[in-house]
Amino acid sequence: MPDRLALWLDLIRWNRPAGWLLLLWPTLSALWVAADGFPGWHLLAVFTLGTILMRSAGCCVNDVADRDFDRHVKRTAQRPVTSGRIGVPEALALGAGLALAAFGLVLTTNAATIAWSFAALAIALAYPFAKRLVSMPQAVLGVAFSFGIPMAFAALQSRVPLLAWVLLLGNLFWVLAYDTEYAMVDRDDDLRIGIKTSAITLGRADVAVVMACYAAFLVIWGAALAPRALGLPFWFGLAAAAAQALWHWSLIRGRTRDGCFRAFRLNHWVGFAVFAGIAAGYALR
Repeated sequence: MPDRLALWLDLIRWNRPAGWLLLLWPTLSALWVAADGFPGWHLLAVFTLGTILMRSAGCCVNDVADRDFDRHVKRTAQRPVTSGRIGVPEALALGAGLALAAFGLVLTTNAATIAWSFAALAIALAYPFAKRLVSMPQAVLGVAFSFGIPMAFAALQSRVPLLAWVLLLGNLFWVLAYDTEYAMVDRDDDLRIGIKTSAITLGRADVAVVMACYAAFLVIWGAALAPRALGLPFWFGLAAAAAQALWHWSLIRGRTRDGCFRAFRLNHWVGFAVFAGIAAGYALR
């Protein structure tokens, strides 16, 4: 059983928290904005644990969907499902159990949040198959990884106002930026096996588009939240995020695997900088 648990933890990327942190920071930012300050311990726990559970469930589904592709990619060939150490039924059962646990948390909120959770689940399930159909599947991931934003507003306001969709749009650009960096790592392998990614679609424009997406994310969030009068902490947070984006340019401009992967792995600090600015702005307002 300890060996099986170790495989399950490997399947859900337990030792690589960057994935769920990329989901968590914009979700928490939306919670603070929707609550006009600290959202309370109950919702903080629900959305934090729910984010971890749903990201873990998503890993299970993604690895099952991509198992025939992953064996041809050096970085993913040893994943538990791809290598045959975990079977497809077992992986799907684990994913379903994690998703049900997340849904149990959602049931402690309100009807609006419960309703939106079904849309979030549908988008999350669609993403692993998007790379077979669309030239930029990262856009689908952008919606999936941003859906905690409208759900946060639904949990606090029982509705999803225009501001939530504007923040979702801005966050989608951030996801496009970091997931294109991720796709740049595997571009050669993906070209060989016929997977569609933004890195392949953009070609030599990849670095420029990544930087433009970072800029769009920060500009949209800055403009959307400026009326909240969060003061210098918020603007310092955006400035810290912008500085990190400029550093990432130095990492990805050579298009090396190591540089692009490092930029992707460190992206959660961009989201943390924005959240810290928002939280501090509300605390000191």
